This record gives sequence, C-alpha cells and structure tokens, in this order.
Amino acid sequence: MGAVVSCIESIFRTIGSVLMAIVNGIGNILHAIISGVVSFLDIIISFLSCGYCGGRRRRMGGHRMSHRRHHATTTSRI
Repeated sequence: MGAVVSCIESIFRTIGSVLMAIVNGIGNILHAIISGVVSFLDIIISFLSCGYCGGRRRRMGGHRMSHRRHHATTTSRI
C-alpha cells in the first residue's frame, strides 16, 4: 500500500513541476516581450529627443552638415 501512495505522490509532484515550468515559461515570455517594448520605446524617445528629428540639429555621421548656398551671379543688359 505504501508503494501506491509513493507512486501517486510522485505523479502529483511531477504534475506540479510541469505546471510550474509552464508558468515560468509564460512569465519569461512576457518579460521578454515587455523588455522588447521598453527598449523599442527607449530607442524612439532617444531618437526624437537628441535632435535627429524636428530640425533642431542636423547631423550626418557625427558631423554637422554645413549648408552651402550657391549665389548665382546675374548679368544685366544696359
């Protein structure tokens, strides 16, 4: 009779371990998704706040772009 009780306890222990593994897996998946969303929002916020958008500073490759204006010379006929 003791062997049957031990076997049933072992089955319940195994079922409990499987359920805990499933819960831990779901928790890890949710943690990864939330971390990914937070990282994505961090990238978007840093992109918008450091001057790449909005026309405050224009940089290309870490150097400021210089705006060259070409003045055309016009000749007038008198």
